[in-house]
Amino acid sequence: MASSLIGGLLANNFDTNQITACDIDGDQLERLVQDFAINTSTDNIGPVTTANIVLLAVKPQVMQTVCEQLASTDNNKPRLFISIAAGVRETDINRWLGGNRAIVRCMPNTPSLMQLGATALYANPQVQETQKQIAQSILDAVGITVWVDNEVALDAVTAISGSGPAYFFYFIELLQQAGIKLGLDAETSLILARQTALGAANMAMHDDAVDLRARVTSKKGTTEQAILSLQKNRLDSLLEAATRAAFDRATELGDELANQN
Repeated sequence: MASSLIGGLLANNFDTNQITACDIDGDQLERLVQDFAINTSTDNIGPVTTANIVLLAVKPQVMQTVCEQLASTDNNKPRLFISIAAGVRETDINRWLGGNRAIVRCMPNTPSLMQLGATALYANPQVQETQKQIAQSILDAVGITVWVDNEVALDAVTAISGSGPAYFFYFIELLQQAGIKLGLDAETSLILARQTALGAANMAMHDDAVDLRARVTSKKGTTEQAILSLQKNRLDSLLEAATRAAFDRATELGDELANQN
């Protein structure tokens, strides 16, 4: 995700000299230099001390260690911290950083890798309006952004857009399998399932999904029979239960990470 953000920023005319990537993995840093020609460092403290914006793109399990390491940086500097780590709450990040930090939590999703992401952002009270605009401009580089008013909403975002791409991947997989059972070869069925998903998504970007479905669903036609079957078998309840399970797990993860220390 960090690489996709760097690529998106550079594609949107950010200066390479404005970006420094920090990692303990020298090989990873070398790949970033080769791909993007940005600055790199195996030391977190030095670059963060001079930075106005710090993007925390680390695994949730190591967030506490990284933040506590950065807690020694000047707390009086109006520095913005942006976290893209799933499940790690702002209150915990703030505590580990020493408190009174300007923090924006983001929940991007995997299509950000292709600059087609959907990202929700939440800002704590310390974040200034100009800092919100900066955070949004960074995430806009890899897709669309929306702001939420409370942090709990990020768990709902996780269930919808964060985990959501996997739901669509699964539907494509099932549609391909259905095509095979109806007599299509695997390759043909996959091509049709993929392109149908792509075309439908593009149409839904420009029109209401309910209206689009109504236009395709002719009375006593083939699509109507398929939709009636999905409704009879309660696809709506299955999807609601699936997103609720994702939401509950996101909440549990937040509790687990908060209770590490």
